[in-house]
Amino acid sequence: MRYSGLLVLFLVAVLNLAGWAYMNRPIEPRPWGEVMNGVDYTPFRGDQDPRNNKFPSEAEIEQDMQLLAGQVKQIRTYSMLDGQSEIAKIAGRYGLDVMQGTWLDGRLERNEQEIEALVQAARTHGNIRRVLVGNETLLRADMPIQDLVQYIRRVRTELADRHIEVSTAETWDIWLRYPQLGREVDFIAIHLLPYWEGQAPDKAVEYALSRYQQVKDAYPTKKVVITEIGWPSEGRIRRDALPSPTTQAAFLRGFLNIANQRGLDYFIQEAFDQPWKRNIEGSVGAYWGVYNADRTPKFPMVGPVSDRPHWPQLAAASILLALPLMAWFLARWSDLRFSGRFFFIALIQIVTSALVMVVDSGLRTYMSPGIALMWAMLLPLLLLLFMVVLAEGLELSEVIWASRRQRHFLPFKTDIERAWPKISIHIPAYNEPPEMLKKTLDALARLDYQNYEVLVIDNNTKDEAVWRPVEEYCRQLGDKFRFFHVAPLQGFKAGALNFALRNTAKDVEIIGVIDADYLVEPDWLKSLVPYFDRADIGFVQAPQDHYDWKNDTFKEFINWEYAGFFQIGMVQRNERDAIIQHGTMTLVRRSAIEHVGPWAEWCICEDAEMGLRLLAGGWHSIYTDRRFGYGLTPDTFSGYKSQRFRWAYGAVQIIKRHWRDMLPGDERKLDPMQRYHFVTGWMPWFADALGLVFAIASLAWTVGVLVMPKYFELPLALFLLPVVAVFGAKLAQFLWLYKIRVPCTLRQRLGAGLAGLALTYTIAKAMLFGLFTSKLPFIRTPKHEDQAAFVQALIMAQEEVLLAALLVLAGIGMWNFQGGEDPEARLWAIVMWAQSVPYWASLVLAAISTAPKPPSKEAAPAQATPVVAPVVTSAPAQGTPAQ
Repeated sequence: MRYSGLLVLFLVAVLNLAGWAYMNRPIEPRPWGEVMNGVDYTPFRGDQDPRNNKFPSEAEIEQDMQLLAGQVKQIRTYSMLDGQSEIAKIAGRYGLDVMQGTWLDGRLERNEQEIEALVQAARTHGNIRRVLVGNETLLRADMPIQDLVQYIRRVRTELADRHIEVSTAETWDIWLRYPQLGREVDFIAIHLLPYWEGQAPDKAVEYALSRYQQVKDAYPTKKVVITEIGWPSEGRIRRDALPSPTTQAAFLRGFLNIANQRGLDYFIQEAFDQPWKRNIEGSVGAYWGVYNADRTPKFPMVGPVSDRPHWPQLAAASILLALPLMAWFLARWSDLRFSGRFFFIALIQIVTSALVMVVDSGLRTYMSPGIALMWAMLLPLLLLLFMVVLAEGLELSEVIWASRRQRHFLPFKTDIERAWPKISIHIPAYNEPPEMLKKTLDALARLDYQNYEVLVIDNNTKDEAVWRPVEEYCRQLGDKFRFFHVAPLQGFKAGALNFALRNTAKDVEIIGVIDADYLVEPDWLKSLVPYFDRADIGFVQAPQDHYDWKNDTFKEFINWEYAGFFQIGMVQRNERDAIIQHGTMTLVRRSAIEHVGPWAEWCICEDAEMGLRLLAGGWHSIYTDRRFGYGLTPDTFSGYKSQRFRWAYGAVQIIKRHWRDMLPGDERKLDPMQRYHFVTGWMPWFADALGLVFAIASLAWTVGVLVMPKYFELPLALFLLPVVAVFGAKLAQFLWLYKIRVPCTLRQRLGAGLAGLALTYTIAKAMLFGLFTSKLPFIRTPKHEDQAAFVQALIMAQEEVLLAALLVLAGIGMWNFQGGEDPEARLWAIVMWAQSVPYWASLVLAAISTAPKPPSKEAAPAQATPVVAPVVTSAPAQGTPAQ
């Protein structure tokens, strides 16, 4: 087994390395080993930003000139202000010519300062051979052409005696649109940036040169200078334009070789990355540099180029990060078949590699406050999704590839001769229909067990017509049945159960709890009580099941949704003695309750909380997947939701009270696997809560992207794809496990999946409420509610429908306004639509719950005729107080 584990590790490590190598396979464009003609230069670094008055020092500019000297012949600048007035002087020290630029816009006073400083610098520094009056001024529509022409004429006049060439920089199409502008300049300064025009990287150089030729043909007597040409290394995809280090290297090295052959006059856009530009041009605006913002080169000009040249280190880091979890898994799950261990080890490696890739992308990202906020929101979601994937992948591995079940408990034979301990069966009831409760009592009267009592605790029911018939029926059933009506009684169901404990016969050894609607099988007690012969067994649990779902599509679907928990989740938890106790069909050792304390009246899931305390108190549990009782399903979607809300809210209450029990430590009795199952069992519910937060944030973020695109950017695809992938993986896993463990049809599996999705919002809401509140009133699951009209379906799912509609509209808006240019915008729209699916599922299930139903053909499991004892007036059992 040890050698097979090492083989699994070896195979997964090899495949991981192969995957990293494939994703980062290098390209080798034509090499470039000569000096570039020119680069565009903006001096800002890191967090420097002219809008915040953070300017580079002269020492920093000089460091840049030292770096560029010998690499380029000349530089082109954009402004005479914002700390850039000394660039020409410093460049001259290193033999660099300067095409000095000015920035013109609608700020007339600032324009005047730019022009005056330009003229003075051009007359002062001999290395300024050409000047540019404005940059893309007409493209941005910052001023009419006649005003720009006036500025150009003024500069030409003031520099006429210096023989300095004067022009303005615009994109190629502006020059074609305004031929009168060409008559005012000494040369044509064009920008060729095929990325912004959505060109594919392999065709971008050819496209740029065709536009160059088009402008040159339009101005045959003028020299055409390419004052901006380049490709970004990161940012959003724009139609076919993919920014990356390899596409940038291929574009630049390809263009430089052609430009050298043709003798073109050009300036590469740009020398250094400018992080401050992302709020002007979007994320891509920060990544046009040949060098990073820290002045390190992005790629070599000779030899192969990779998007992640450090991928071997990243691959090694992903293996080392995964190794402890892999070793833990192999040590704990040595009983899994080879294919199961390989599957989960590979899943661990995929998740850790994805995490390393995300972190690496973050480290390469220039973080603006908005981007930092986006990462702060999305990274926790991603981590939780990864944990959910691993937890569900482990469950899948155990179900499919376990060699055998370690703790498989079958019912005992009921015909054995032995001493049977006394059992007290407690039935808490509040405002329950009398006829329903009578059926429950009838089933208990048919138990094939002699030494037991039944306590019905009706708490706080106000209508005497509801509880009086039950009281009378208990008298008819005999002295084993006792009825208590208690009002007022605090503590909800837990309060009723604690009242029952105080009124239990002294000689009772085992406490049984069932819901008021449950019909138990006659062999329930004899089949399970013998497990208490083991002195360390604290409780024995049988599954819940239902009998009223046939001929009712809504109840059929939710019945099979429940079944998944009892036939998959509980079975796997039982393997590690970590089951969740639930408040019906449970048998608890009385001394165990006395050891850990009574039912928790502060918690609305007192059953699960009791089970946790019993396990933490050193007791053990037994779970059998044999059904011994059947109850009623909720009649409506609102009842179904309120029940699940109570379970989820109670889970948070338990976590907040018992979080220390989930931490490792010798002073606690939960073992590591029990802690694992309690944590991972609730993790998908927290994922639903975070998903709801993400959905609401997505709506707000989409509005920001559409209304204020300069300040809001779409999340990276690395964040978006896992959201969609996990959604699909959870659905596939759900259907796969159901097919193996739950004996239902494909239609019923799909219906169960629909029911589970429909609860996503309810669970998320309950988890969030639970995190921020400490007490919520007990929410009773309604029984036998009247059928609702279709309009009631809309009311029952109104919050979900509103959220779903908003997500769909936001996706449509994103697709229509940005999807044509940006594949990532289309991906974001798809993510929005995918997020709406669980909320639409709520409406579908609510509508199904209101659909007309044929008459029921089977109201309950077939059982013997109820046994009703003659009316006997007797005192309460000895040692118990009379009501």
